[in-house]
Amino acid sequence: MFIDPDRLETRLREEFDGTEGESRVVVRQAVDLADSGKYGDDIGTPLTTDAVLEELADAPDGTPSERWNWWIGSLEVAYGGYERFGIRQYRK
Repeated sequence: MFIDPDRLETRLREEFDGTEGESRVVVRQAVDLADSGKYGDDIGTPLTTDAVLEELADAPDGTPSERWNWWIGSLEVAYGGYERFGIRQYRK
């Protein structure tokens, strides 16, 4: 597995002020995306913890889930098939 869930969750909380619950939701979606192989097929490299953090750092300011959805939306526009990895609703 190229995603380290514990490391990703910790970094989301530290770098993007994510709550524990919200960060877990983003980690779950990242793991699902990595496991699907879609990102690797489209981009040509496996999805890693560092790649997720770099992409979310490039997103407009927001919570981890807002940043995640911005990135997933970009992938959806570019390649299609990413909508299922978006976070539809997060309750605080």
